[in-house]
Amino acid sequence: MNKKSELAANNKSIYAKLFNIKYTFESAQPLTFYGDYYADENKLSYVEGDLLIKLKFEELKGNNTKIIIDNPNSCKFSKVSEKFRLKDNLDELYRNISTDENMERAITAYKGMRVTLNDPWETTVCFITSQFNNVKRIRGIIKNLINRFGEEHIDEATGIRFKSFPGPEKLSKLSKQDLIKSGMGFRAKYIIDAAKVCSENINLNKLNPNNYNKLKDTLMEINGIGPKVADCIILMGYGNFNAFPIDVWMKRTLERLYFDSKPQRIKDLYSFSEEKWGAYRGFAQQYLFFYGMKNLGRGKANGK
Repeated sequence: MNKKSELAANNKSIYAKLFNIKYTFESAQPLTFYGDYYADENKLSYVEGDLLIKLKFEELKGNNTKIIIDNPNSCKFSKVSEKFRLKDNLDELYRNISTDENMERAITAYKGMRVTLNDPWETTVCFITSQFNNVKRIRGIIKNLINRFGEEHIDEATGIRFKSFPGPEKLSKLSKQDLIKSGMGFRAKYIIDAAKVCSENINLNKLNPNNYNKLKDTLMEINGIGPKVADCIILMGYGNFNAFPIDVWMKRTLERLYFDSKPQRIKDLYSFSEEKWGAYRGFAQQYLFFYGMKNLGRGKANGK
C-alpha cells in the first residue's frame, strides 16, 4: 500500500485496500475466538495485550474499507494495521495463489479476507483448544478462560472494564481442574503443560518467525502440539505463509477439490501444497479452508 492509503485523517480513520472484516472474523482465526463482531453495526471489539480496541467499518467500492477507531485515545492505527496485515499487497498475493479454478472461486467469493497476525501465546492456547472442537465451543472456552483468569483493565477513553488474555505464567500455576471448569476438558492438561514450558523454557516472542522448519520443531516440543496445531501457530501467530495446516476437514477439502475425493496421505498433501503455492501456501490454505467450510458442507465433503 502507498502512503496515501496507509495514513489516516485525524488519526481516527484509515483506508484499507481489499479488506473484508466479516470474512476475516468468520474464518476461524484467533480473533474469531476472543473478539466480538457485531454484523448488524459492522463493529468489532477485541483486546490486544492491555488495550481494548473498538473498531467500526464502512464498506467502500471494490472490496475496500474505511476503518474507524471508536476509542482513538486508547489505540494507534499501527496496532490495527499490524493485526490485519494491512501492508500486505493482496493483489500480489492473489496473483501468486491463483493457480486453478478452485482457488479463483475461493478468492472471488471471499475477496478481502485477511490472515490476521496474533500474539503467539494467545494463538497457541486457541489452537490447542481447537482440537476436536468447533468454532462456537472454542469461543465459549476461550471467553471463559479470559473471564476467569484474565487481568482486569479499564479503557481510559470509554471507562469500559475488560480483561486481558492470561499469560503462560498465570496459567502455569493453575490446576487441571481449574481449566476443566472453563470447559477445556481433556485439553486442560496440554494447556498447563504448554504454560509451564512457555514460562520456564521457551519464550515464544523470541523465536525466529522466518525459520519455518526450526520454528515448527520447537513448537512441537510442547506436549499437545502436533503438526497441524504448530502450523496454525506459525501461520497466525508468526505470520509465516510457509505453514499449511491440515486437519481432517482440510484434508477432505483438498481431496474433494483436487483429487476426485480419493484419500491422500497428509505428507503428500503437504508436498502438493508446496509445489502448487510455494511460499504463499499458508495464505492459500486460509482461502481453501473457508471456501470449503462455507460451500462444500460437512455432508458433501463427508464431514470431519
